[in-house]
Amino acid sequence: MMIDRRTLLLGIAAGLSACGTRAPAAAAPQSRLQSSDRAGKLIAVARAQIGTTLRYDPAYTALAFPNGDVPRAKGVCTDVLIRAYRDAFGVDLQALVHADMRRAFAAYPRKWGLKRPDPSIDHRRVPNLAVFLARMGAQLPIPADGKGWQPGDIFTSIVGGAATHIGLVSDVPGAHAPRILHNIGRGAREEDALRDWPITGRFRWKV
Repeated sequence: MMIDRRTLLLGIAAGLSACGTRAPAAAAPQSRLQSSDRAGKLIAVARAQIGTTLRYDPAYTALAFPNGDVPRAKGVCTDVLIRAYRDAFGVDLQALVHADMRRAFAAYPRKWGLKRPDPSIDHRRVPNLAVFLARMGAQLPIPADGKGWQPGDIFTSIVGGAATHIGLVSDVPGAHAPRILHNIGRGAREEDALRDWPITGRFRWKV
């Protein structure tokens, strides 16, 4: 059964910038787009989350610090990226976002009413990751069509007019753009869905 939009918005209220839901996609074809070695490694470890991260769970969870995580059987869209960067490069977005928010808290959104950084949740919120990546010089122009995307790019988008979403551009071609690796309600998936929602940001970081 599909998760309806009310469930999605309740997820946002629970503490995370939520990611919506989609039906499972067909198996990816074998063809691959050319990518750098680092992008290929990032994509491979993100793809390895398929079949491990089986559900979407936006509940606030107190995490260890650094390298904190919820059990890998669950997570949200941001966790796909967080885990991929840890697994591929040993990069801990939890620690990096927390350190940057301590340096420049005013640069980050205040929509959650926080008065100070919270290392259990800050890195798991899409708007915070977008600000962090932009501050790291990773922001790129959004392509006019699907042909401008490259494997290893990070996208942000708006789902259902309100919910923020994030994911990783795959090296598998789709109908009009590369496929994406993300979690939008039913666990980690690789889907031909990059252009399904309005794109709000594009980033390329460490690839």
